Amino acid sequence: MDSEEMNGVRPDASHVCSRASFQIRVDGSSRALQYETVQAVESGPILRDMAFSSDHHYLYVMSESQLSRMPVEACGQYATCSECLGSGDPHCGWCVLHNTCTRKEKCERSSEPRRFASDIKQCVRLSVHPNNISVSQFSVTLVLEAHNVPELSAGVNCTFEDLAEMNGLVEGNRIKCFSPAEKEMPRVVVDKGDHQIVQLYLKSKETGLAFANTSFVFYNCSVHKSCLSCVSSPYQCHWCKYRHDCTHDPRTCSFQEGRVKKPEECPQLLPAERILVPVNVVKPITLQAKNLPQPQSGQRGYECLLTIQGNEHRVPALRFNSSSVQCQNTSYFYDGMEMSSLPVELTVIWNGDFSIDNPAHNKVHLYKCDAQRRSCGLCLKADPLFGCVWCKGENRCTLKQHCPHPENQWLEHNGINSKCTHPRITQITPLRGPREGGTLVTIRGDNLGLDFREIQGNVKVAEVECTPIRDGYIPAEQIVCEMGRAEKSQYTGNVKVCVGVGECRPEFTAKSSKYYYFVIPRILSIKPSRGPVSGGTVVSITGSHLDAGSNVSIMFKDQPCTFLKRDGLWLTCRTHASPRGYGNVPVSVSIDKAQLQKDLRFEYVEDPTITKIEPEWSIYSGHTPVTVTGTNLDIIQTPLIRAKYNNHETLNLCQVLSPTSMQCQAPELPISLAQQQEAPERPDEFGFKLDDVQAVMALNNTNFIYYPNPEFEPLSVSGVLEIKPGSPIILKGRNFLPPTSSGNGKMNYTVLIGEKPCMLTVSDSQLLCESPNLTGRHKVLARVGGIEFSPGVVHITSDSPLSSTAIIGIAAAGALLLLAIVMVLIAYKRKSRESDLTLKRLQMQMDNLESRVALECKEAFAELQTDIHELTSDLDGAGIPFLDYRTYTMRVLFPGIEEHPVLRDLEVPGYRQEQVEKGLKLFGQLINNKVYLLCFIRTLEAQRGFSMRDRGNVASLIMTVLQSKLEYATDVLKHLLSDLIDRNLESKNHPKLLLRRTESVAEKMLTNWFTFLLYKFLKECAGEPLFSLFCAIKQQMEKGPIDSITGEARYSLSEDKLIRQQIDYKTLVVNCIHPENEKSPEIQVKVLNCDTVSQVKEKILDAIYKNVPHSHRLKASDMDLEWRQGRGQRVILQDEDVTTKIEGDWKRLNMLAHYQVSDNAVMALVPKQVTAYNSVNNSTVSRTSASKYENMIKYTGSPDSLRSRTPMITPDLESGVKVWHLVKNHEHGDQKEGDRGSKMVSEIYLTRLLATKGTLQKFVDDLFETIFSTAHRGSALPLAIKYMFDFLDEQADKHNIHDPHVRHTWKSNCLPLRFWVNVIKNPQFVFDIHKSSITDACLSVVAQTFMDSCSTSEHRLGKDSPSNKLLYAKDIPSYKSWVERYYSDISKMPAISDQDMNAYLAEQSRMHMSEFNSMSSLSEIYSYVGVYTEEIVCALEQDDAARKQRLAFKLEQVVAFMTLES
Repeated sequence: MDSEEMNGVRPDASHVCSRASFQIRVDGSSRALQYETVQAVESGPILRDMAFSSDHHYLYVMSESQLSRMPVEACGQYATCSECLGSGDPHCGWCVLHNTCTRKEKCERSSEPRRFASDIKQCVRLSVHPNNISVSQFSVTLVLEAHNVPELSAGVNCTFEDLAEMNGLVEGNRIKCFSPAEKEMPRVVVDKGDHQIVQLYLKSKETGLAFANTSFVFYNCSVHKSCLSCVSSPYQCHWCKYRHDCTHDPRTCSFQEGRVKKPEECPQLLPAERILVPVNVVKPITLQAKNLPQPQSGQRGYECLLTIQGNEHRVPALRFNSSSVQCQNTSYFYDGMEMSSLPVELTVIWNGDFSIDNPAHNKVHLYKCDAQRRSCGLCLKADPLFGCVWCKGENRCTLKQHCPHPENQWLEHNGINSKCTHPRITQITPLRGPREGGTLVTIRGDNLGLDFREIQGNVKVAEVECTPIRDGYIPAEQIVCEMGRAEKSQYTGNVKVCVGVGECRPEFTAKSSKYYYFVIPRILSIKPSRGPVSGGTVVSITGSHLDAGSNVSIMFKDQPCTFLKRDGLWLTCRTHASPRGYGNVPVSVSIDKAQLQKDLRFEYVEDPTITKIEPEWSIYSGHTPVTVTGTNLDIIQTPLIRAKYNNHETLNLCQVLSPTSMQCQAPELPISLAQQQEAPERPDEFGFKLDDVQAVMALNNTNFIYYPNPEFEPLSVSGVLEIKPGSPIILKGRNFLPPTSSGNGKMNYTVLIGEKPCMLTVSDSQLLCESPNLTGRHKVLARVGGIEFSPGVVHITSDSPLSSTAIIGIAAAGALLLLAIVMVLIAYKRKSRESDLTLKRLQMQMDNLESRVALECKEAFAELQTDIHELTSDLDGAGIPFLDYRTYTMRVLFPGIEEHPVLRDLEVPGYRQEQVEKGLKLFGQLINNKVYLLCFIRTLEAQRGFSMRDRGNVASLIMTVLQSKLEYATDVLKHLLSDLIDRNLESKNHPKLLLRRTESVAEKMLTNWFTFLLYKFLKECAGEPLFSLFCAIKQQMEKGPIDSITGEARYSLSEDKLIRQQIDYKTLVVNCIHPENEKSPEIQVKVLNCDTVSQVKEKILDAIYKNVPHSHRLKASDMDLEWRQGRGQRVILQDEDVTTKIEGDWKRLNMLAHYQVSDNAVMALVPKQVTAYNSVNNSTVSRTSASKYENMIKYTGSPDSLRSRTPMITPDLESGVKVWHLVKNHEHGDQKEGDRGSKMVSEIYLTRLLATKGTLQKFVDDLFETIFSTAHRGSALPLAIKYMFDFLDEQADKHNIHDPHVRHTWKSNCLPLRFWVNVIKNPQFVFDIHKSSITDACLSVVAQTFMDSCSTSEHRLGKDSPSNKLLYAKDIPSYKSWVERYYSDISKMPAISDQDMNAYLAEQSRMHMSEFNSMSSLSEIYSYVGVYTEEIVCALEQDDAARKQRLAFKLEQVVAFMTLES
């Protein structure tokens, strides 16, 4: 081995052999230097014997079980010259033109000067002049100066990153280049500041490699939009005053005097005193300035721009000269009484949008005298500059000029009248104190003086002088005073305050309604009565009246005990270390100036010590039993065992058994799952928290070690293991027995089969479990330490092929079969006799039926021809009752929940309020952390118990929290959708199934995202045709009979809700009196004589409140229908009353025909009045009708007036009466045979579906056309749709999905099926309306048609297809073409930049910033954290990004706050 190699490599055996790595050292003349550590063998020490390879490039190294060949150098790992030559590796140098670190012999022409550098000082250095230019300068000559470069005769190129490359002219060590030409110039991105740094490289033509580089700056002056920021730029920027423009070339400014280079020459407003403007008072605002430009010809003058609560107000302004400008006379206003003054941004602009710099950030302070100044004292306390006075006549705070009373009726600050009368005391704390005095009493109220002198010496509490304290005095609002000593005869009394100097007048005197009591606090006992000399013991002292007074002090001889909290019967404090060592000390308590007398003593005893821990090991997850031996352990109340690792601490509980021993549960090792290795780990510190005893915090004499957690394998691939009863169950895995130094360590394993434990035999890699006497499927659960794991399910099957029950069952079935055969034979004989008779009867019925079918067809044809105009004329653009944003979003996000917690303030007990709010604020920060939120959602979705309903709920709650941060919400949503697509494709599902159902948080979040962003589009565009369709369906349905019990109708789109028989009816017009204004003209309402009374009431209310939202109308159930006949006779009509017809066990609801109501009858709706006269006994009403129909009757005139008109029918009082209206419910098969014949083949009525469909066709077309059009009625396509469709296209490109059907389906599942179908089926989510069951059925048919239109698959139709598909079969192909055109139009539109999208999202967030209570939302989300805390913490600890941000620790902080009892 030659000497050079010896120099280069020297293994140091003594150091190396203890580790599994190989250390290379460089040997200098006086000392060795370690420069690199290399892993040489996998495990075990390295042996002394080593050898070089023949070319000396490798070294052979051995351990007991392995031989390795190690390269002598690894120069290639260094990327730069300074890294290479700074590493200290003697084999490596820098090959300059090849830009690489290598051995000298591997570098071409390394012997020539400066081509190979072996010292860090020889690295190439490059500088350029000028080193910055404007983006609007092109092809500028640049001179580069290079040091330590070799001879460059082969030539060089200059390269500006990937922008431009050009030839360089070499002159010695200088190189001349040109900056990029115009077309290559980079676009300096505005949001990254005013410059862009680009690397300028020198590239050798000989090697084609860049060998030197330096930074070069392109700056962009035009980014600066204000004079001050322009001229303060570090680059050559000038401001053109008259063009309001920043440029690098001052020659482009239009006037010489318009060029500005120094900040002091900029047009700017000067700092002003506070500018105060009262609201609703016309007032000019004068501002001092300098260098104000005079607008040139063609330029507009000056204006002031004030932004008040987000609204801009422009006010004309006058420029007096270059140093003064005045906003003209105007009045201003702001909403709300929460703020007494509001600072408002003020900008002076000229020529439309040229703003004058406002470096002092002058603001206008708008103020209201009466805001937050409900009392005279608060009014006079206001800033004197406001000019507020207390107007006595009106008892309010106002400006002088707004008080309508003479001046002697004012009170003003420092005026003649400046003293408020009638002071008032509203609150006193505390209400009890000792007689000895010293208690600080806080008195709050109104008009309690404006100066401290006014109340000095004027406060008495329970007739005892109370001395006010200057520091606690808040003028007009609060007095804090110190109690004097009370006599023994004094027990209680009011608080009296007199305001003023001198004599006390009654109108300036306040007297409290509450009393202050003198009490005698006493102490009785102390517990515990001893503790460690190091302190930290929480001591509880019992007694009475311990919550009196304002200040408590507890002394252990002359050492204080830190007060914690108190109640009437106890107080607690924490002891400090004893300065005098062991022994008894007296305990004294004082409350204010009262010394409580009692001979209490506390003993400081020797600190506990720990002598032995057994066993000295656990597993990573802890919770294994540890027996601890020591001394004085029983003096600690809550001993804890602790471990610290990587600056994280974990604790666990101990239970004291005796003064010398305690049983602890080992703490877990705070190590994340990702870091858990297979090797044992020692904690950095291991010890105990025993009050404040420091000596046992970190024990030096323990070798406590943690072994890897046991790991279980699944019972089988499917997760279900089939076994026979009595067979053992074998759980396989590893690390079941930790390899402790004293032989294998035993751990307490529990294995449950279902609920039953089993007997175990444990080895290192398996648990043998004697299965208990069970059969069937049972979950297997294994527990050890802090781990609980289910390896799967066992299915224990019985041995016998047939159980005894099965045998009995088969025998019984055989006997029954025999019996059935005999019965069938008898029945057949009888039936054949009857069939001849039936045949004849049927023949007659068929003839009858044929003539009725012909009639029905004729009628249906006529209906189909009925003009649609009748319907369109009714929908005369009535105001559309849109729901407000909050109600609309709540109905979609949380359907069916009326008063959701996210709309209310957070409800927590007062004593926990602060803790919980702190916790929720921290939790809110976590939710706003993308790493955490994604991890949280993924973890929840991985949990078995996390149901579909929970997924939807979490998605909606998250969106309510992120309503104010939609950019962030969108980013998270894109991440989740991307994950969902990846999972969908990985699981080999058909790509078309993506987003089909709501099975993940992402899918519900997507629905909610569209819900938020399409509200404007709904309001401005799609809402109108949707509402028209709803109204059209409702009106068309109500033109014909509707059964009020089954919901079936003559006019229907739904086969299920079609009345399939002939109903005779006729239309009546009734004249209605307005229920809220009897004088107004009568309203004509069309009703049917077959309508029930409830239906008539609904139709009347619809007519009267045509344009009124449903929630603001009177309710039909609260009103009675009154028929007003001639001569003042009035009859109350009801669905059920004493006149109701009953046949057998069927009761028919009363209709207008039943009461023989004539055309043009006069009706009135009157408030319901309950009278028991002739009321129907409730037991006769079936359960459905009892809730639906009123059963009370009221009328004027004699009770006989009704009886005389209709014969009274006594109802059948037996229960079980069935109610019907038009058709008897199909479920009851007791209709007479004759009825059935008269019913006709029900399918014949299906032609009515066609009639209804034809009538509604125009409305359906309008709705579909609006939804599937990119630019409808002047409203542009919502950005959200384009953005999301582009995102889906990007995802498809990313996964190489080019099938247009798949892309089409993704888009359909994402928007039409996820959002529109929901809105079409549930218009009550968008409008304030009531949706009946028949309307709902029709909307479902429209929604199904909508879904079919978005599908790409072909529908094969035949006579067996469902009627709703047949109904729209002809229309669907043209709807499909609309959908395809819509998707294609969207994809052709220009892409939306992230910047534009973010601006749009920020605007949406701002508009709806405070719709939901985010604290309540966070609390709701947190409830899921409470359930899955462990799993979420675990997931955060496994995630690298989350670990870096210590998110698991932050979440644990949140949990601590949320669970801590105050």
